[in-house]
Amino acid sequence: MWRHTLIAMLRRLTADRGYTAITVGGLALGLAGTLLILRYVHYERSYDRWIADSGRIYQVQTTIRPPAMEVVRSQASAFPLYDALPAGFPQVEAITSIAAGKTVTEQRGEPLFIDAQTVDPEFFKVFDLPFAQGSAAGALPDTNSIVVTESEAIRQFGTSRVLGKSLSLGAGEGKRDYRVSGVLKDLPRDTSLRLSLLYRRDLNQVPPAMRGWGTADQQHYVKLRPGANAAAINAAIPAWEKRQPGTLADIFQFSLVPIGDVHLGPAQDRALVPGGDPRALATFIIVAFLTLGMAVMNFVNLTTARAAHRAREVALRKVLGATRGQLILQFLGENVMICAAAMLVALAMVEVATPWLAHLLGADLRFAYVGRDGMLLPALALLGGTALAGSFYPAFHLSRFRPASALHGNRGSAETPGSGRLRTGLVVVQFAIAIGLIASTAIIWSQTRFVERVDPGFRRDGVVRIGNAWRFTQGAEYDSARAAMLAIPGVTGVGRTGIELASTEKTARLVRGAGPSQYFTLFYYGVDAEFLQTMDVKLLAGRLLGDRFAADRVSGTDAEIAARGVNVLVNRAAAAKLGYRSPQAAVGETIQVVYGATMAPATIAGVVADSRFGTAREAIDPAVYAYDPEKTNQVFVRYAAAYPGGIMAGLHKVWRRFEPEIPFEARYVDDIVREIYAAERARTLLFAGFSLLAILIACLGLYSLAAFTAERRTKEIGIRKVFGARVRDIVRLLAWQFSKPVVIANLIAWPVAWWAMRDWLNTFDLRIALTPGPFLLAGLLALAVAVGTVAGHAIRVARLNPIHALRYE
Repeated sequence: MWRHTLIAMLRRLTADRGYTAITVGGLALGLAGTLLILRYVHYERSYDRWIADSGRIYQVQTTIRPPAMEVVRSQASAFPLYDALPAGFPQVEAITSIAAGKTVTEQRGEPLFIDAQTVDPEFFKVFDLPFAQGSAAGALPDTNSIVVTESEAIRQFGTSRVLGKSLSLGAGEGKRDYRVSGVLKDLPRDTSLRLSLLYRRDLNQVPPAMRGWGTADQQHYVKLRPGANAAAINAAIPAWEKRQPGTLADIFQFSLVPIGDVHLGPAQDRALVPGGDPRALATFIIVAFLTLGMAVMNFVNLTTARAAHRAREVALRKVLGATRGQLILQFLGENVMICAAAMLVALAMVEVATPWLAHLLGADLRFAYVGRDGMLLPALALLGGTALAGSFYPAFHLSRFRPASALHGNRGSAETPGSGRLRTGLVVVQFAIAIGLIASTAIIWSQTRFVERVDPGFRRDGVVRIGNAWRFTQGAEYDSARAAMLAIPGVTGVGRTGIELASTEKTARLVRGAGPSQYFTLFYYGVDAEFLQTMDVKLLAGRLLGDRFAADRVSGTDAEIAARGVNVLVNRAAAAKLGYRSPQAAVGETIQVVYGATMAPATIAGVVADSRFGTAREAIDPAVYAYDPEKTNQVFVRYAAAYPGGIMAGLHKVWRRFEPEIPFEARYVDDIVREIYAAERARTLLFAGFSLLAILIACLGLYSLAAFTAERRTKEIGIRKVFGARVRDIVRLLAWQFSKPVVIANLIAWPVAWWAMRDWLNTFDLRIALTPGPFLLAGLLALAVAVGTVAGHAIRVARLNPIHALRYE
């Protein structure tokens, strides 16, 4: 019996190869897209969960609530926590801190930067990381030892077998040799830790100025004892914090966050590794399952549309004694076989597409069937769900034909009541999804291009940024080096600053306005006299800072600055926040700015235009610009009418002359901006890919439905032609039949897509207007695709000889 049923199923599937290919292909596309997205989502959600005892490791995060400023959620935390937290909470088994930075070495006569992390002796008690050489017990026995990763060892020594070897690190007086005491295996990319070279931190050598509760230059991680309740600790931290002297508990609040939640958490300020976007992940999951749903709808549509072809088969089997249960099992088996074949094709697609997706998203995605990232179980679960969703209704639908009606001879009579309305409804839902995705893709693409090209308040073309120049900008020879840079043909301006483009590390200072109780928090930007002119930031009122007035330049101790006062610039946003109605009204006014533990009088010498040094998602920073060379670490160079490669070569030559021990790290600002929005572009491309996939799946279903509809109406078309209908009349008739569901789909898709896109655009400070254009474009495109898909079949059927049509059936 089972052998006979299996043979019947295989014969049925191979008898109509076109139907089988379209059904399998549509399902395979939906399954492949869903598997790819699920793999990426799993990757994003698996950050740090591979670390041993990750369930007991927590990061101490800081919520900062400055006066009159938005809340800042930071992964950095205060230095005193290292001793105070374990003393206050016995549930803490171990605590460690990590501070990220850079160090310098020399390779083949050229200086080279190395990302370096400074940790304390407890680091490997919290993080049980795998060693390729050495062990946690012998790692970092003193401050003269270092631990490197395998890739860093190969980069520096050409081999990973470097235990006991020496490496010269640092520059100037701080340059010395370190002994390699351990080699870590390279960490997976799905980690919020960025490790390459580890120093041991001597906590006793930390300067007093860096030991306060308001200084957060490191991240703290704690490992709780087995069974400890992190929620109870978080509930007790506010009261504990208020008992600690000098904690500023009203401004800084600490909390423990599971390390597995750090990557997708809301706190991304001062992160070692850029965090993920949970909203984007949720969107991708929704889009993936919508696409799979379209594929399942196709499956149901095509199966029920072919019911008329199988009506006589069902009737004969029932006449010969087959029960409805046997028929249901046969049809379920056929559909499961189709789903299984589609899954095999989908897995092949996923294998091919995974490297492309990994490159697009910058993720370490690998394809495997078993293991931590294995795809076998998700694929089987998806197969089961798809088979159940797509098989039950067609199986019960096909098995309910009545022998008398089916054997009557008219295929149309085999149609069960309501099946036509079901197919129309499914087509409406399919095209509603496709139209919504097309409109959303157009809006996302337009927004992405808009934020890349929008005026940031400074002219970013023709500018080179030299980074990691802290020693260069504050050195005694800076003026000579600047003159040498200006002597390069084509260079028109050179300025230094502490502003980092799109950085989460910003310096904020407490400012008191004109009123005695008007306290604000403004961002403090250290610049020199030439920076704003070099960046072409417009002066709105007053004057720029320079060397003509002694009070323009910040110098001396905090007490001397407070006694003497200082002149500053503010941007338009800061002037408005301070309560001035116009830029001119702010000029000459005096405010108070915190310097150390004192408030110094600061006279507003001028107001400049707002500049967006962050991303388009962030609001303009209300900023104070101070002529403060000690707060600069970057050089910006503007050039015009010159070959960029020649400018870069000339700057490199000047740098090597004045700073031979520090690597030259220069980039074009346009390239930096493109990199800032690279993730947005990648997500746009992925979203566009799923929109195209949705359209393709919808077209496959519509193509088959059009073929079956045209076939069922062959006799009707022949009669119409006998009575004088022309080919274009027949084509118009069939095209309109399938255009109506698309028109209805627009009415469903437009409000849903508008609501979703409005919510997404609200995450940007700068955004495009939400106009009807993308929605109309999506609707017209879907209608054109539907008409084009149907027209081919309609023309072929309309050209048939009426004699053959009237003999049909």
